[in-house]
Amino acid sequence: MTLRGKPVPALIVLLGIDGAGKSTAAREVEELLPGTPVLVLGNYSGRKTISALAQRFGVSLPVHVADVLETAVRVFNVLLNHLRAARFDGVVIMDRHLYCQLALRKARGIRRRRALSALLRLLPPAQAVVYFDVTAEQAHGRIMLRGEDQEDLEDLQKFRLGYSALAWYPGFTRIDAGGTTADSTLQLKQIIAGVTASAVPLARGR
Repeated sequence: MTLRGKPVPALIVLLGIDGAGKSTAAREVEELLPGTPVLVLGNYSGRKTISALAQRFGVSLPVHVADVLETAVRVFNVLLNHLRAARFDGVVIMDRHLYCQLALRKARGIRRRRALSALLRLLPPAQAVVYFDVTAEQAHGRIMLRGEDQEDLEDLQKFRLGYSALAWYPGFTRIDAGGTTADSTLQLKQIIAGVTASAVPLARGR
């Protein structure tokens, strides 16, 4: 969607446990927004890669060490992608964000969260932070069907509780991700349409 012939800048952040359908919806929603420039960016932590490497070399990483490594990767990606977003005139969809690492820390019982919370408050705010809400059981079933990685059901349950315990959680825009991928994608499209329809030109559009 454009305003006075110019793309409307908007930042949309997608959150949710693994298997919620965030990445799939992010990829597919672009096809439902003809004429709207869309940039999809992934703020990954490298958690699966770090875990796979540790297993390969027979190393058991303590929870706090794994968190430090994942946080470093996540922060690097978030900062880099915010720079990319600032140069893009259109809808930027960020798949995951610092909220994810904060939710993981709560799930793991790690109290160290102040620095990440402070950094999150310093970053440009998103026009919508969208939470893909799905039960841990359904997400686990989807992950098993994919067959690409392994996730423990109990960990998914803790991760889901970690999200709901975040101070920002009440302000998230919720998507019912328990249905089909098409349903989630359509809900995401409607959220983006609402954001861009109510947007006004920012500094980049002046």
